[in-house]
Formats: sequence, structure tokens, C-alpha cells
Amino acid sequence: MSSLIPERVSKLLDRCAREVDEGRIPGCQVAVGFEGDVVVFEAFGDLTTDHRLHTYSAIKPTVSLTVLELAADGLLDLDAPVASVLPGFAANGKQSITLSQVLLHAGGFPHAPLGVDDFGDRTRRLARYESWRTTWEPGTAFEYHASAAHWVLADCITEVTGRHHADVVTERVMEPAGCGRWLGIAPEDQHDVADVVSVGEAPDLEAMAQQFGIEEMPTTEVTDDALLAFNDPGVRAAGHPGGGGIASAAELARWYQAVLHDDGGFLHPEVKRDALEVVRQNHVDWLGVAANRTHAFTLGGDDGQIVMRGYGHTTGPATFGHGGAKGQRAWADPDTGISLGFMTHGLDRDDLVTARRGAGVSSAAGALTTPI
Repeated sequence: MSSLIPERVSKLLDRCAREVDEGRIPGCQVAVGFEGDVVVFEAFGDLTTDHRLHTYSAIKPTVSLTVLELAADGLLDLDAPVASVLPGFAANGKQSITLSQVLLHAGGFPHAPLGVDDFGDRTRRLARYESWRTTWEPGTAFEYHASAAHWVLADCITEVTGRHHADVVTERVMEPAGCGRWLGIAPEDQHDVADVVSVGEAPDLEAMAQQFGIEEMPTTEVTDDALLAFNDPGVRAAGHPGGGGIASAAELARWYQAVLHDDGGFLHPEVKRDALEVVRQNHVDWLGVAANRTHAFTLGGDDGQIVMRGYGHTTGPATFGHGGAKGQRAWADPDTGISLGFMTHGLDRDDLVTARRGAGVSSAAGALTTPI
């Protein structure tokens, strides 16, 4: 039985502390899960281990797994059109888009508009879906749906259960994993949530071109203003299913341990296999990197692109997880048994800096059982 190497743990913690000490972020949390438990949890800068932070898109797998579980129970059909659950969604040529395509960011509506005022109003959201149009043929590509896809999934959850999606997610895949509520946090329960702040400088276009072969990042809805909007108590309470998670780094590491070690306690065996092993989306992204996605997670892969997928040089090909905007990292590596949660409330304006930080922290965590 392997164990964590203390010197490697120290290097991971030093790597995280350096981000704060050198002024790149105001604070961060890092947690490591191993053998079913959280064995490392530290905070740096102006954060403590009592804080909760915004997961942003790292919340997505919890919603996706809930959909998969409901499908396993016969309440949803992944191969059926979304419109079979939400009839109004069929408008404007969207009648054939399936739940599976939505889970895989293959629905063709990555930039469908949804405003902050829609987050807490299901009637408004359903009306919005009717107005949406696709920008490419569903099923033919991969383009990250930052918000739209998981709102549709959330409303499908509500439609077949008759309950708020955040309640269902909590009861189906969070509490059985030994974790608390990550979605739909009431204002009176937000006292320990750290506000996010913008830090750093605008991207160095020359460095961006050298690293990625492009001169600028694509324009998406994930703007600084959109991310800062999550400081609003009402936005936090709405339970944004694609970006509104609130948790500590320890909770991230704990949840991934629970998923990794689940033997049917809260996930159907076929759901776990589908989510952790079966790649169903391998179209390339805007950088030319194959998506390597299951219905719930991005897998590390063995094609030399694991770092581009948000993991580290030392993490294994079966690593599964999903990061969040501006450097939140959450994953588990079945080869080593390690899970990682890394979170910061400092939203760096330079995505290249964020990517390098994430790769560095993930590489340090991935090596915790292997001397280098």
C-alpha cells in the first residue's frame, strides 16, 4: 500500500504558498484526499480553512451525475430529445437535441443568452429556451457551454422530480458522499463565503501566441464582470448549475474520494463506469485538443495533452475531474488514489498565469506518492 511522501507534501504546500507570497493571488486553499479521506488541508494568505469559495464550473459534474442517476432510475432518457422533457425547448430547430448531447457540450448552443435575472426564475428560463437558436449542427462538434447546457439539465431535473434542482443534487450525489450542500446557498448561510476579486494584469499576447499559437483568448460569457457577479447573495442563492458551486477545497477533495471509492453506495455501477471511463466526446476544442469527455468528467488521456485538459504532468491518464474558472482545480487519479481540491478567490486577468498555476499545483499533487 502506497502512502504520501512527506517531502512531496511539503513541496505542494510550498508551491501554493508561493502564489500568495509572491503577490499573484490574495489567498488559496489546497486539500488532498487519499484512501477515502482528506489527509491534507491548508489555507494561505487571507483565507482560512473555515472559508468556502466559489467552485465555478467545478460544480458541473455534480449536476451531470444527478442526471445520469435519474436516467438509471428510468426518470430520464439520455438518448431522448430534451424537448421530450421540456417541450418548449424544441422551438427554432432544437427538437432533436438529446440530453446526451447537452451533457457532452455538443448541443450547438454554447452562447445561448441567459441573464442574471433569469437565474432564480424558472418560468423566465423556460421562455428563454424557446428563443434560443443553435450556432452549429448538434452532435458535430465540441464547444464549451459555460452556462446554458447545465441550466437546461437543471430544469430537466426539476421537471421529472418536481423539486428544485439544487435540492435533488444535494440529496442524490452530495450527502451520500459525505459532503454538504454546494448549490443554492441561502443568504443567511453565506457568512463564510469569500468574495472573489480581480487580480493581475491583462494577458501578454506575445506569451499567449508562444504558448498556444493564438494571439488572444476567444470571447465568451465568462468575463470578469460575470464572475464577480457571484459575490451577490441572490446569485449565490439561485444555485447556478454550471458555475454557482460554493465549497471548500477539502469538500472538493472529499467528494472526489467518495466518487472514486463508491461501490454502489450512491452511484449505480453503470453510472460510475459511464462517468469515469467511457469517452463519448472527442471533438477538438478551439486549441485543437480533443475533448476526451465522458458524460460527467474530462479524462486525462494518454495523448500528451493531459496538461491542456487541466491536470498535471504527473497525473495518470485515467484522472477524472473538472476545473472551474480562473484556476479552481478538482480531480482524482485512480492510479494513485489521490484527489485534489485547489481554490482561490483571486481571479487572475491573465489566463496563461492561471493555466500555469493549475498545472504546477496539479503536477505537485500528482507526485505525492512517487519520489521525483
